[in-house]
Amino acid sequence: MLAAAKPVGAPVDVSGQRCGLVAIVGKPNVGKSTLMNALVGQKISITSRKAQTTRHRITGIRTLGNTQFVFVDTPGFQTRHSTALNKSLNKTVMGAIGDVDLILFVVEAGSFTLADAKVLSLFKPGIPTLLIANKLDTVHRRAEIAPWLRDMQERHPFAEFVPMSAKNKSDIERLFDIVGKYLPEQPWWYSEDELTDRSEKFLASETVREKLFRFTGDELPYTSTVVIDKFDEEPSKQHKRFIRIAATIVVERDGHKAMVIGEKGERLKRISTEARQELEKLMDAKVFLEVWVKVRSGWADDEARVRSFGYE
Repeated sequence: MLAAAKPVGAPVDVSGQRCGLVAIVGKPNVGKSTLMNALVGQKISITSRKAQTTRHRITGIRTLGNTQFVFVDTPGFQTRHSTALNKSLNKTVMGAIGDVDLILFVVEAGSFTLADAKVLSLFKPGIPTLLIANKLDTVHRRAEIAPWLRDMQERHPFAEFVPMSAKNKSDIERLFDIVGKYLPEQPWWYSEDELTDRSEKFLASETVREKLFRFTGDELPYTSTVVIDKFDEEPSKQHKRFIRIAATIVVERDGHKAMVIGEKGERLKRISTEARQELEKLMDAKVFLEVWVKVRSGWADDEARVRSFGYE
């Protein structure tokens, strides 16, 4: 489990503690994972321009003052394909929004599509929802936002509107102030230095998958995945921590395998190198990473295989 550096100072008073679950929900590619990482203060959810980058329910934890925020980053709700993989992803979204104290509904500021409407229709009454109008920095005429906000209020009784950019530090600080009011008074669920409930092995597979998508762009179908075959921490005289990882990139066709490997293995080498460097920072360890590529045709349509690859 990843932990942040412990702040130095007086112990936090347990009385008056707040803690609650906050779901970050929206269609694919609206900036949910970027928002999650900004809120946690460290990268725990992978990002890329490719839709469906996030595939699991990922919990990010941030403790500020007397309040512990437990954020859940969900996959983008998928309406275009109905493979076993997508059914699993949508089930993850449904599970996340049914049992939270607050929903952050992330949309692009000034935009509302059929895919956004589909996500909005899933929300159950009684759970307060904030409309996060993200990517405000890309809106050129701010005057257009007011009529759009009025239209959005007619679609759903949002508790509040938060126009913002997930890349703007002051917007993130303002969001914490807003969200904190909705969390119940109760003891924290995690220690104050914890950042995620996900294991380092899980973060290793996600990091390799992010680099895979980053270096293949739109060429590679989103059905490619990464399986960790080996994750061992070994004693080392030279290093504080030494971790040996073997990962397999699973693709659906031989042509995809060639694409991932690249000319003379250059692309696979780049994916491996960048993933290793990021994991070394993330885990504060020396990492030895081996990455292989295997073809498993039709895996995204095979429910048993989708489960065996770690999807719910």
